[in-house]
Amino acid sequence: MINVILKKDRDKPIRMGHPWVFSGAIEQVEGVGKPEPGEQCRVLTNKKEFLGVGYYNEKSTIRVRMFQAQDKPIDLTEIRERIDIALALRQSILNESTNACRLINSEGDFLPGLIVDKYGSGLCLQITTAGMERFRMEIVNCLAAALSPRFIYERAENEAATREGLAAKNSCIHGSLPEKLLIREHGLQFRVDLEGGQKTGFFLDQRHNRLLLRKYAAGATVCDCFAYSGGFSANAWAAGARLVHTVDSSKDALELAKENLAHNKFPREESNFIAADAFEFLRGATTKYSCIILDPPKFARHSADRERASRGYKDINLSAIKIMAPQGILFTFSCSQAIDQTLFSQIVFAAAADSGRQVQVLHRLSQPTDHPFNIAHREGEYLKGLVLRVI
Repeated sequence: MINVILKKDRDKPIRMGHPWVFSGAIEQVEGVGKPEPGEQCRVLTNKKEFLGVGYYNEKSTIRVRMFQAQDKPIDLTEIRERIDIALALRQSILNESTNACRLINSEGDFLPGLIVDKYGSGLCLQITTAGMERFRMEIVNCLAAALSPRFIYERAENEAATREGLAAKNSCIHGSLPEKLLIREHGLQFRVDLEGGQKTGFFLDQRHNRLLLRKYAAGATVCDCFAYSGGFSANAWAAGARLVHTVDSSKDALELAKENLAHNKFPREESNFIAADAFEFLRGATTKYSCIILDPPKFARHSADRERASRGYKDINLSAIKIMAPQGILFTFSCSQAIDQTLFSQIVFAAAADSGRQVQVLHRLSQPTDHPFNIAHREGEYLKGLVLRVI
C-alpha cells in the first residue's frame, strides 16, 4: 500500500473527519512505481503520523478519498456493513405511498463514490470514484442479494465520474428494465427516465419539499420554474391549485411533465406548459402568481463560479418577488455546493430588499434524510432552500 504524506499543517481536516485530500495538500507519495487510479493508500502527516486509509487517484484534483481510520486494507466486509447500515436508515421512508428514495449517498453514508437510488422494484447505481469502481461487481452482487431488485441500471456519465477518469456507462447490468418505469411518491405517480433523464432519472432530494408545497398551493396560481418532469407541478395540482404554469427550457422535459400529470389525472392543457428560459419568462410575465417555485440546476459547479452564480440567484429571485401577488409564497432553492446556506440566504435577502417589498421567511429547507451528509463534509450539504411570504 502506498503512503501519501501531507504537507505541514494540512492534516487538521482529515483528523476532523473530512473525507477528501486535495492535490495541493500532498507533500509526496511513497511507493513502488506509479500508483494506479483507485489504489489503496495510507495517509500520513508531515511527521509520518498515521491518519487513515483511503484510495488514491492522480487523475483527480481530489487525490484521496478517505475511507477508514484503521490501519488496514479496505475490504468487502466493511463495505457490506456500511451498505447494511445505509439500507436500515431508509426503511421508515418506504411505504405503500412512496416506493422511491436514495439508498446510499456516497460520502454521506461513508461510502465515497457510491450512489444507489431505489425506483420501485429496481435500482439505479452510480459509481463515481476509481477506488469504489474496484469493488463494482461485489457491490452489485451485494445489492442483488440484499434487495432482490427486478433490475439494476448503471449510470456513470456524470461530471464526477469523468474527473476520476471512469468510462461512461449507461446500461442495465442486472435483470431487465420495465417498458415504462413508474414510481410512487406520497401517493402520486411519476415516470422515471433512467436512460436519458437528469441525475439518476428523478430529483429524489426534493421529495419532502414537494409535499410541503401542498400546504400552500390550494387555490393558488402557481408558476413552477425549471420544472423538469413536473414534480412540483403535480403536487400543486394535488393540493387543489387553480392554475399551474409548468416552465422549462427543455421541450423533452415538458413532455415528461405532461405525461406525469396525465398519470395522476391532472389538467394538461398545452397553454399550461411553457418552453422558455425561466429568467426571460419571469422578467416578461404579466400574471401575478400567488405561488412560485424556483428549483434551478447548479449555477456554481466550482468555487470559482461563486460570484457569477450569486448574480444569477439574485436575478431570478428578484424577478420572482417582483411579480408575486400580495401574500404570495415563494419556494426558492440552490443545489450548488459552492453556495452554502448562509450565502444563499444573503443573496435571497438582498433580492427581497431590492424588490422594495416586505418578505417573511416561513421555512428553511434542505435535503431529506435519505440524502444524509457527513458532519465534517459540508460539501455534502448541497441542497438549501427557503419558503418566503411576499407581502
